[in-house]
Amino acid sequence: MRKAAILALISAVLILPAFAAEEKAGHGEAKSGHGEAKAGHGEAKKGKPGTNVDMPFLMAPLTNENGKLLGYAYVSSRLTASSEGIVTDVREKLPFIQDAMVRDINTNPVASADDPRSVDVARLEARLLANARKVMGAAKIKLITVCSVQIAELHPVQTPALTAPADLPALDAHKNPIKSRCDA
Repeated sequence: MRKAAILALISAVLILPAFAAEEKAGHGEAKSGHGEAKAGHGEAKKGKPGTNVDMPFLMAPLTNENGKLLGYAYVSSRLTASSEGIVTDVREKLPFIQDAMVRDINTNPVASADDPRSVDVARLEARLLANARKVMGAAKIKLITVCSVQIAELHPVQTPALTAPADLPALDAHKNPIKSRCDA
């Protein structure tokens, strides 16, 4: 009886880490997909499974050319660390990274030059990446992907109808990504 209990304990100690690693890899693949891809405006950039960190939403003010507040852009993003070992360090420094990003988007506009209700995604990704690298160090952060942008106007003409996430278009009228570019 005692030998059986010891044998069961030893097998549990040897098997459980393998299941945990397998489950962790499975969750990473569900979020980020396989491999790494270069992407255009509508496609997500992906890191290796286990290197991605979902960032909290950013709320960026949108103003017109006179500086009048038009609304807010709610930006969801994903940070990709250079390796799996650095992800823990990134998560520990997440409040500092978030603080740098919030200060940046409240100091400098995120809208494109053509349309004050359109977010310049490429420029915003470059700025957010620079902020994250400033906090963590350039070698630790590989890239940042803006997953989606939701615009909330201060004085909307009409209340938008609720739409199921699967039925959402990829881009809104101002060419902001609505459907998550990170779930592709």
